[in-house]
Amino acid sequence: MTITAEMVKSLREKTGAGMMECKKALTEASGNEEQAIEILRKAGLASAKKRESRIAAEGTVGSYIHMGGKVGVLVEVNCETDFVARGDDFQKFVKDLAMHICASEPQFVSKDDVPAELIEKERDIARDQAKADPKNANKPENIIEKMIQGRIDKFFTEAVLLEQPFVKDQSMTVGELVTHLTSKTGEKVNIRRFTRYKMGEGLEKRSEDFAAEVAAAVK
Repeated sequence: MTITAEMVKSLREKTGAGMMECKKALTEASGNEEQAIEILRKAGLASAKKRESRIAAEGTVGSYIHMGGKVGVLVEVNCETDFVARGDDFQKFVKDLAMHICASEPQFVSKDDVPAELIEKERDIARDQAKADPKNANKPENIIEKMIQGRIDKFFTEAVLLEQPFVKDQSMTVGELVTHLTSKTGEKVNIRRFTRYKMGEGLEKRSEDFAAEVAAAVK
């Protein structure tokens, strides 16, 4: 049976599990949503969404300095207890996350952090580009709007940390990685904030592709 995007979206909304996990569960259940939910529950993934309302006030501030001290990252990740914060899984996640931020240069943690005016600006740019393309001259407005939304989704994937493909495993997003850790630890895990420093940023100097260097180093 073909597993459609709509089926995956529906299961994801009901369980809070990651996109890849939902697709795998639906495939295993031959498209039966109830069976897929049961599969996710047994794997401990469906309960992750229930933990979203909990308070996560413990955690740690992780750091990563790229070779030569050219790029540095500080990131705060929260959980519910100091016990989990000191655990190997949590500490490894924070370290990997700092390396990811160094390589992928996100601007925001989540979609909610993106200013509405910036989204509208990106939407206006996408609309102008779509209408200026001769290939789109005879396309109906609803198709144009879908193209525009596609550009906005791409912007989120590039600029929002939780939407970015994880640099060490492109098959999952950072957000899905958080869901995995939440399920594994049994506690709410939350990326609160980060700061990325790049040596000489804002000053006139020779341009270098630090992101490519970092990405190559962590593979």
